[in-house]
Amino acid sequence: MSGTAIIIFAKAPMAGLAKTRLIPALGAAGAAALAQRMLVHAVHVAAELAPDTLEVCAAPDATHPAFGRLARGHGLQLATQGAGDLGQRMHLAFVRMLVLHDRALMIGTDAPALDAACLRQAQGALEEHDAVFVPALDGGYALIGLRKPNASLFDNIAWSTSAVMAQTRERLRAGGLRWAELPAVADVDEPADLVHLPAGWLL
Repeated sequence: MSGTAIIIFAKAPMAGLAKTRLIPALGAAGAAALAQRMLVHAVHVAAELAPDTLEVCAAPDATHPAFGRLARGHGLQLATQGAGDLGQRMHLAFVRMLVLHDRALMIGTDAPALDAACLRQAQGALEEHDAVFVPALDGGYALIGLRKPNASLFDNIAWSTSAVMAQTRERLRAGGLRWAELPAVADVDEPADLVHLPAGWLL
């Protein structure tokens, strides 16, 4: 099999598990409801690209009813992230997908500004680059795309900090990789980030 795979890394939209940093502003149930809305949005955007494989890679597992509904509605695959830190789990997902596909894009559910046009641009960037990123305004990244797995991009990164993209650039340079960066977008992780939500999402 060839072509492009899209992997959506997502937590089950459960109260007390998903979007916990938003609980002070939204409450546990409100944060979980927003997490579900963001999950559905990410799947709809990815499905618009019509990838060869669309997968939700779920934590702690793929049994939440929201995942099942999306799988039935979009024909997507479900997988479990498994053990290890975030970097280990991301790397293993790339290893699995890049055995079957020429390219793989991975996104989370935290950046509503990611749209199908951005995904198409990222897919095209991998024609001439080893990797592609959409940086996040908080110092991380909202999308990573690869043509080959590369464990060094995920090992010993200070995840969930403002250093993630800077550390990743150091690894890219050290590995002699060619990469493209698309315009940065906002993640919605903290109460102050709620201003970046599309109108009406909190009604």
